Amino acid sequence: MKKIFTAVMMFSMAAAVAGCAEEQRPVSDIVYIQLSDRRITVDGQNLSEGSAGGVSLSNDIVYYRGGQGRDYGEDSDEEAHSRREADSHQVITITQPGNYTVSGSLSRGQIAIDLGRDSARDSSAVVNLTLDNVDLTCTVAPAIICYNAYECGSYDTSSASMDVDTSAAGFNLILARDSDNNINGSHVAKIYKEGTQEKLHKYDAAIESLVSFNVSGDGVLNLTADNEGLESSLHMTINGGTLNITSGDDALNAGEDGVSVITVNDGRIMACSRLGDEGDGIDSNGWIVINGGHIIASANANSMDSGLDSDNGIYINGGTVLATGNMYDEVSGDSAQNFMVLNFDRKIRAGDTVMFKSSDDVPVVAMSAAQDYTIMVYSSPLLVEDDYTVYKVEEIAGESINGIYANITDYSGRQQLAYSESPSAGGFGGGRPSKGEMPEGEMPQRPQVPDGEPVDDGRQPPDKPAQDPPADAADNRQNTVFSLDSDANFFMSIKAYT
Repeated sequence: MKKIFTAVMMFSMAAAVAGCAEEQRPVSDIVYIQLSDRRITVDGQNLSEGSAGGVSLSNDIVYYRGGQGRDYGEDSDEEAHSRREADSHQVITITQPGNYTVSGSLSRGQIAIDLGRDSARDSSAVVNLTLDNVDLTCTVAPAIICYNAYECGSYDTSSASMDVDTSAAGFNLILARDSDNNINGSHVAKIYKEGTQEKLHKYDAAIESLVSFNVSGDGVLNLTADNEGLESSLHMTINGGTLNITSGDDALNAGEDGVSVITVNDGRIMACSRLGDEGDGIDSNGWIVINGGHIIASANANSMDSGLDSDNGIYINGGTVLATGNMYDEVSGDSAQNFMVLNFDRKIRAGDTVMFKSSDDVPVVAMSAAQDYTIMVYSSPLLVEDDYTVYKVEEIAGESINGIYANITDYSGRQQLAYSESPSAGGFGGGRPSKGEMPEGEMPQRPQVPDGEPVDDGRQPPDKPAQDPPADAADNRQNTVFSLDSDANFFMSIKAYT
């Protein structure tokens, strides 16, 4: 059993299409697609309506039309679009397996991959799509969508496992070295099959794949989404790249119940749900497995969502992880790397910095989240067996990546968090356990609001002016330590005097 440091605190991503007559291009070749509002070229040649080199161009885009009535689908007024808006988009469809590199800018358009319905069972039906300084916006549907390609995974729930290998996946999204790619996308609400209420179309994310896919490379992807950010219908594996995702709902999502796996092996990820009313940072309807990388996952500040949300289990085996939100979805004790969980009785505001010091009074790490939150999950190779003291600091100097500080050289405005015997927030058990003891009750899974107390939704009156701590708090302060202990898993209740 790995050491889990859990604290309860009070403070606050077929070969050719059947019937296609074009000659199939060897997969070792690269097809270059250049985007612009004036013209689109394939290998330097103008691409008019029709196709060339395994690429076709049209204005035929799947979107949700307004004013169609209840038999058409499930939408809200905000999700419907006019025919005129849809027709203003150019759709570049990749219809053959191979390597494709896209560059340039298109203010209204979509890149689609469709290798035909039979491609799901054809292991050669693979598209490697490299983004090399792309600016692409789609206002009515996903900006990038993979409809049909080889599916390397299985939807069988009886054999589902968190250990999946997507190296043979039919879709690979690659970020070219030193590239800066800006993708803005929308979604398509549920459209019924005619005469039924069965799904014909429903595409939730700015980048959507209906097959398992991989993300890799050494470039940057700045993704803005009005709904989900980066989504797979089955599995998603991230092996590299810098992903900055801002979404209206879940930033990273994998949607097959009890089967999907989101695996992160490397890369820098900023997954932030803040453009809508709800959303998790990273959400899998199966498992989340983090083996490496640098991950910041922020849930919506005003909803009961998690930085990390998974139906089957969350495993942190390596990397640096900071996940914040207003709900705790349990991280498995079988994770290979230590982690801590902190639950605050009020929201920690975006930008507030929390710092941890080791038993020899050395600052180990500090973190500042992008969104307000009440629950924090943190994991890093820096978390070794030790007693940690916790502070809120006003200023800090050190090496920072996306709000996580290491090699701290200086700090100021230190406010130590003090031990309290009072019950913890949310109805969870309190009291400081002795070393090696488990507190009574279960680890917190979801913050509860005690009867008679209002929900802090970010719209509460301002906090009371700062006051000195009670006179008897001094002795408590020297005992305000978190013990990352090999003998037991525990949480404690502490309080910040403000």
